[in-house]
Amino acid sequence: MVHRMEYPRPQFVREDWANLNGTWQFEFDDNNVGASRKWYTGDSFFTRKIEVPYAYQTKLSGIGDPSFHDVVWYRREFTVNEAWKGKRVLLHFGAVDYRAWVYVNGQFVGTHEGGNVPFHFDITDELTWEREQVTVRVEDPSTEETIPRGKQFWIEKPEAIWYTRTTGIWQTVWLEAVRPTRIEKVKYYPNVDTGEVAIEWETTGDYKGKEAEIRISFKGELVASDLVRLQSAYTKRTIHVFNRHIFRTPYHHNGWTWSPETPNLFDVTFLLKDADTELDRVQSYFGMRKVHIENGMVYLNNKPYYQKLVLDQGYWPEGLLTAPSDEDLKKDIELAKQMGFNGCRKHQKVEDPRFLYWADVLGYIVWGECASSPSYSEDAAARLTREWIEIVERDFNHPSILAWVPLNESWGIPMVRSSGQQQHHSLAMYHLIHSLDTTRLVISNDGWELTKSDICAIHNYNHGAPGETGKYEYYKQSLSTKEDLLKSQPAKRRIYANGFAHQGEPILLTEFGGIAFKIGSEEGWGYTSVSNEQDFVQEYRRVIEAVYASRAIHGFCYTQLTDVEQEINGLLTYDRKPKCDLNEIRKIHGMWNQEIVEA
Repeated sequence: MVHRMEYPRPQFVREDWANLNGTWQFEFDDNNVGASRKWYTGDSFFTRKIEVPYAYQTKLSGIGDPSFHDVVWYRREFTVNEAWKGKRVLLHFGAVDYRAWVYVNGQFVGTHEGGNVPFHFDITDELTWEREQVTVRVEDPSTEETIPRGKQFWIEKPEAIWYTRTTGIWQTVWLEAVRPTRIEKVKYYPNVDTGEVAIEWETTGDYKGKEAEIRISFKGELVASDLVRLQSAYTKRTIHVFNRHIFRTPYHHNGWTWSPETPNLFDVTFLLKDADTELDRVQSYFGMRKVHIENGMVYLNNKPYYQKLVLDQGYWPEGLLTAPSDEDLKKDIELAKQMGFNGCRKHQKVEDPRFLYWADVLGYIVWGECASSPSYSEDAAARLTREWIEIVERDFNHPSILAWVPLNESWGIPMVRSSGQQQHHSLAMYHLIHSLDTTRLVISNDGWELTKSDICAIHNYNHGAPGETGKYEYYKQSLSTKEDLLKSQPAKRRIYANGFAHQGEPILLTEFGGIAFKIGSEEGWGYTSVSNEQDFVQEYRRVIEAVYASRAIHGFCYTQLTDVEQEINGLLTYDRKPKCDLNEIRKIHGMWNQEIVEA
């Protein structure tokens, strides 16, 4: 049986931790009687087993039941390292979909709502230091359309663009031992214009008079350090890392900035000390990276940067939203880069932090997105808002993330074109995320019916089937100029909502293509279809040429990386087998670079 045993929080690493993935006891609670009958007090209520962190709907869970079960329970025993006595023990959950109630040794320790983000509880006072038990009750309303569910269908059998649901624990569960006085969280604000990084952190416990030491290294070489005597819980320091070396500036090809071509990272060690006693040690990293918009283009490290992204749903045949292994997360990036993509739009999913780690290390742009709710309500707006606050908190320090996408194709805001209330929600998400993160771009409603947005993100699949020359020429013309793009109505939707208009922001084609190519016996659909590998490559070249012919489009996101369930419009099959020679896709992407050189 596969177990996910890698360190789950690679941006903020401590040595004292223990993985609780593996075999747990499990039970469906279809009559919702577990809480009243106190299932959290013993194991006699549990008749099944499940492999965590895989949802019960998956093959890897050992259950593989796709039917509706809105309330489920988990239980397992564990021991705590005796050496951790005197420290605080935290119980972490990477993500639990959708609501969770957690008990330790029969005692309630806390609850959390939100299926995409991590949470933790201090369980020290509930421990016996002998044999411990953790019990988790999960509620995931299968048909509720006002919770952020993304591609998870509210009907039992998947169809069209909707997939099998994920209920319960779907990311790593783990323990961490910390001292009462410790570093609570860290944020990095790199400034490539000045060669400096501002670092802010919070310390909890008896911090006054303690010393915090920061050591910054690049490829094993210590480049800067600082020692601070703490006087408050919040501390901020600005440290110069380029040190006036020309080879370390963003304007030189051997610079120390982060990009897909040069994914340079600075390693950071935080030490919290009381005289000669080490209270806390954290290993971390950051990238010197700047993204902004200028002259109608996206700039990366002060240079125009053409993003060649691929839509990535983040689903696997045996694990659904949970990758079978850390290597599988890495492999998806490597395959995309092999095809000449420099990033992805992670679609309707907050991906595992391990994916973002590999994106940072390998050099791969990520547009961060969250599961949308299908319908609008005041509750739906509040739920999405809460999750986005936690998303930005979790992923702030990953240099690979260049943009946030809080809304997609008017999902959850179906009347945004004319509804003032829903427009306010779109604007609120845009401004909320900017209020939490000043370092990235925000797209208000990817696809169409945009309000205020840093990128004009347009979806258009109307390129026609092979042989439909007239439709293709019309498609090509609709992409050719800014005026044609802005007056187009893909899916019969206007590009901007009523009362809003293009303000000079970069125009990117952020969904298109979707060519279906059937491999094997699976049945499925795409926006157009071909029957052999040669036609598949030719059709891909045809749609990319239409994009490259436009001088108003400054980047794209092709649909999509892999097949997913009934969708067979991936460049790879669902189990990640290439549908063609990937170097042919890379050559097609390279056509644009040659045009620019010649121009």
